[in-house]
Amino acid sequence: MTEKATFGAGCFWGVEAAFRQLAGVTSTAAGYEGGTLPDPTYKDVCSNETGHAEVVEIQYDPSLISYDSLLDLFWNSHDPTTRDRQGVDVGTQYRSVVFYHTPEQQRLAQASKERMQQSGRFKRPIVTQIVQATTFYRAEEYHQQYLEKRGLASCHIG
Repeated sequence: MTEKATFGAGCFWGVEAAFRQLAGVTSTAAGYEGGTLPDPTYKDVCSNETGHAEVVEIQYDPSLISYDSLLDLFWNSHDPTTRDRQGVDVGTQYRSVVFYHTPEQQRLAQASKERMQQSGRFKRPIVTQIVQATTFYRAEEYHQQYLEKRGLASCHIG
């Protein structure tokens, strides 16, 4: 039986590629979550007016990989101290966010965020949002496994 996890850590191309490499992740989908417009398109989300974040929805087998391990990759794949941007990508759609699906995921995400903040790894405060999952909208097909389709191993994350 699989469980679902959803993370926003900047441009979803690199984030999806990173999570697809983990043993225990059974599928990934790039998409949009956290906004107000039903069925947004990439163009809508890039307008910075819908409130959606670019996210990756992950199906994983908890007997093979823990939610904490997914959180570890999340923290290590982007800069959680920059508000509404990752590298050259700027806008609320690139915000750092964990969309939790269960109270246990919420608890684990908050504890993980606190550990990361206290670790001293980041010089600035972590601005990652931890919010309840809303409706996930799958991105257009050309965004799915974007880097793999182009023979690229990674993006600018990490």
